Amino acid sequence: MLFVPLPFVNALLLALVFVQLRRSSGLIATRPFLLLIALCCLQSVFIGLRWGYGIEPLRYAIPVLAALLPPVTLACFSGLAGDRHRGWYLHLVAPAAALAIAALLVLAPELVDTALIALFLASAFLLARLALAGPDGLRQARFDGSANAHRAIWLAAACLGFSACLDVLVLLDFERSGGVHAAALVSNANLVSLLLIGAAALAAGRAQTETFEDGPAAVPVPTPADADIVGRLDRLMTDQKLYRDDTLTLARLARRAGLPARQVSQAVNRVTGNNVSRFVNAYRIREVCELLADPDLTVLDAMYRAGFSTKSNFNREFLRVTGKTPDIWRKTTAGSR
Repeated sequence: MLFVPLPFVNALLLALVFVQLRRSSGLIATRPFLLLIALCCLQSVFIGLRWGYGIEPLRYAIPVLAALLPPVTLACFSGLAGDRHRGWYLHLVAPAAALAIAALLVLAPELVDTALIALFLASAFLLARLALAGPDGLRQARFDGSANAHRAIWLAAACLGFSACLDVLVLLDFERSGGVHAAALVSNANLVSLLLIGAAALAAGRAQTETFEDGPAAVPVPTPADADIVGRLDRLMTDQKLYRDDTLTLARLARRAGLPARQVSQAVNRVTGNNVSRFVNAYRIREVCELLADPDLTVLDAMYRAGFSTKSNFNREFLRVTGKTPDIWRKTTAGSR
């Protein structure tokens, strides 16, 4: 009977995630996410061949490939925040990490696991710091997907941390029992992390838009009146209907307002008590409510016209703002007009 290791099933699922993201977005900005999913898929295949069929030479390839995952993950998610280190992680840190692990395999193989654990934990810490900035910290993520992208960052950080903990367990297993349980630990638990990282990359990749280089960082100066900033944003929304752009990001909104993104975010937070994503979505919901007064217009058409791109986010935001589902709102409110 043909033995199909669980890692191969995981690789198939990751391949499907790759195809789904590739089809759903043709943006250049999603390429790091595609690379991350491809690396996870390849890692799953290597693990399956190594532990399922005993192909020993792969024991050297697996740690080198694993060293690429943390910096590529950092490159993906730091890009959502407009971090200029994105290219640095992708083109410098990732190759350097892989070369360092390859060198350790030759010169000091006993240090490979420790180095990988440190790399995964450091990357998990940096991702957690990025996530602590909240959805408004993701300046290059579409407002319609910033909440999902923010959750994806936390998920990716948790997966990297989990992988590091798993490596510690494998080390302890070799110390105490000679690696009796290592195969089960690596080929099962670690695959959960790889699959979840792939899913996180899919969620964040869908929220990604084409990135633009910002100008030099603004020198800290006294903040103008928050009410004036929000008033400027109000005019952009009401006069130019910027909220109808389903790829609108904090970075783009700030450029249109002629202000630093951080200043825009802080002003909106202080004046409205909400983040910028909810500020923009409030205008979208307001327009949807007006459009639903037309009985010939479907809820889906109204959603797209107002700037929403995903039904799940639209339904969540509509319920938050109005306290009702779109269908119930139309029956009880729009119908009474």
